[in-house]
Amino acid sequence: MITERMPDVRSVSLGFWVGTGSVDEAPAQSGASHFLEHLLFKGTPLRSARAIAEAVDAVGGDMNAFTTKEYTTFYVRLLADDLDLGLDVLSDIIWSPAFRPDEFESERQVILEEILMHADEPADLVHDVLAGALYPGHPLGREVLGERATVAAMTAGDVAAFHADHYRPGNIVVAAAGRLDHDRVAEGVAARLSDRSGGTAPTRVAPSAPPLRRAMLPRSTEQTHLAVAAPGPDRDDEDRHAMAVVEHVLGGGMSSRLFQTIREERGLAYSVYAYRMAFTGVGALSVYAGTSPDNAAEVLDLIHAEFERIASNGVTSAEMENARGHIRGSMALGLEDSGARMSRIGHSQIVHGRVLGLDEIEARLAGFTLDQVNDVASRWLSQPRTVACVGPFGEDDELLAG
Repeated sequence: MITERMPDVRSVSLGFWVGTGSVDEAPAQSGASHFLEHLLFKGTPLRSARAIAEAVDAVGGDMNAFTTKEYTTFYVRLLADDLDLGLDVLSDIIWSPAFRPDEFESERQVILEEILMHADEPADLVHDVLAGALYPGHPLGREVLGERATVAAMTAGDVAAFHADHYRPGNIVVAAAGRLDHDRVAEGVAARLSDRSGGTAPTRVAPSAPPLRRAMLPRSTEQTHLAVAAPGPDRDDEDRHAMAVVEHVLGGGMSSRLFQTIREERGLAYSVYAYRMAFTGVGALSVYAGTSPDNAAEVLDLIHAEFERIASNGVTSAEMENARGHIRGSMALGLEDSGARMSRIGHSQIVHGRVLGLDEIEARLAGFTLDQVNDVASRWLSQPRTVACVGPFGEDDELLAG
């Protein structure tokens, strides 16, 4: 458990971070983590789904959850005076879900609809296509939502068994931020644990198969959606700090190279940005752009050219300082909200096993030189890239070449 006191705010944000995500599912369990995310809000022996919602709504609170490839998070944000209510509700749903048959079946249908909805969002879908190409045959390459076939076949007993295996104290981080007292939160968490104990973080094996070079998913869309990735540092690699600078220069904001080149100068896309993926043992630096089919080949060439330019020539001193300033500013702005602070410390603890202090982050950010940043850029961005496309393609389409 980890907390951060914010004496000048009136709120508290509380999160249970479960160290299990879609990467920890066997093929037949694909979608189990996301299924659990839904089911835990459907009720417990003490509370119905309506009672849970009404309890939080009645105090003006906000409660939600999300599933990722490596962890699942449940959180509530409410007034500090209502901390005990937040502990009651979150502890109840985490430790004692009811898995009632009728609620299980209704939520299965909700998730099947969510999978269909996701398939109709090509700007989101292309990132799943990219992950499948980067990590073929590995759970990291599967969609977090699961497959329609596995979700349809899953039983309440299957999901309950998955919960019993993974939702145990040794695999959960409790994070809280706001106007709170650490000892009081600790006592509240311990009291609600009852006799529950044990559990460990899942054992993971990094992907071993080489990435595919291209993955194309035909869709009758108005735009072609492109995602391009080069290998990058994994979640524990010290290169990740310098790579944050490279990411920003490549496509991290309105001043980035790709935003200026593709959107501002040529008007070829509305949305273009870079982002990093970092998992156990593997990572990637990726770029997304959505553009008209007629312009897709040109946009793809521009993305490749910028990867190669940074790999060969590096970033400039001015670009590095701009990126440092952006990272510092974003971090500082994120400290003004209890939810953002809870997310920072919870994510850091569940992913890295520790929370870096702000002074330590600042020291790392200020510590590397331009040569070190460009060495990281050269080593990672010069490696073979993977391209994923979702959109309308013909047999003679230039995107299918190579």
